Amino acid sequence: YTETDYTTSVGYQNITPCVASEILEQKCVFILDVRTPAEYKHGHIGGAKLIPLKNVPAYDPVNLSDSQLLPNRINELPKNKDIKVFVYCKAGNRGAAASQLIADSGYKNVYNIQGGIDSWVNGGCPIVFDPTEWTASYPSNL
Repeated sequence: YTETDYTTSVGYQNITPCVASEILEQKCVFILDVRTPAEYKHGHIGGAKLIPLKNVPAYDPVNLSDSQLLPNRINELPKNKDIKVFVYCKAGNRGAAASQLIADSGYKNVYNIQGGIDSWVNGGCPIVFDPTEWTASYPSNL
């Protein structure tokens, strides 16, 4: 990996879609999509769990309650705070904010996918359109 593949920030790192895709093949990664439900339905990274960071009326007219948003759902992340957590949104801003929130909650290996799903797709990485909210992408014992 080159120096530009990872950029250190406060408590989390940015990671390029290409490197993230390679690491995801190891299967010991929790993938978190922090976009809106409408965005998620239009395609997401396989195995990603959807927990929206915030309401974004421009992308989804449905207004979720605070209890449905990430700040109140951190307890749904894996109990093992050493697991790699990959976070993404549409273009990277919500992902960065969510990554900081997760790192501040004690997770030690948090990565924001640079450029979000837009960069992921532009880099030729696959997305899925399955209707289920998420499938486990990490062993259940983590």
